[in-house]
Amino acid sequence: MESDALNLTNQPRHILRSIGAVVAGLVFIVILSTLADVLMHALGIFPPWFQYMPDSLFLLATAYRSVFSILGCYITARLAPNRPMLHALILGAIGVVLSIAGAAGTWNRGREFGPKWYPIALVILSLPLAWLGGKIRIMELRTKQE
Repeated sequence: MESDALNLTNQPRHILRSIGAVVAGLVFIVILSTLADVLMHALGIFPPWFQYMPDSLFLLATAYRSVFSILGCYITARLAPNRPMLHALILGAIGVVLSIAGAAGTWNRGREFGPKWYPIALVILSLPLAWLGGKIRIMELRTKQE
């Protein structure tokens, strides 16, 4: 009975830690993606903002965004108070929603907003990348238990 009472008193703290873990991963992904974009434009690898960019450069952006997404979901799983994979997948689901919103907002805006495959790829990749970030954390936990 006492363990149930203790569990209920810790519930708000666990919820806050869960929310914090997801927010931390999301902030990590957004900040690193934005910084990488700014750096690519500043170095001249990407053309000036809102100008046409070839598919190969969108592929490069997809690659580094994928790495940042895996790392961000790993961070979320690492900070999660319990069930790390669930937390990583919640962040992945948020990524799906944000990617769909981005696709909808740029869909017929012109070539300078990129090829149609790019936002579709971001939607499709969000959950598998989140799963991979969560899986890395779970494998790390299993290794520590051995």
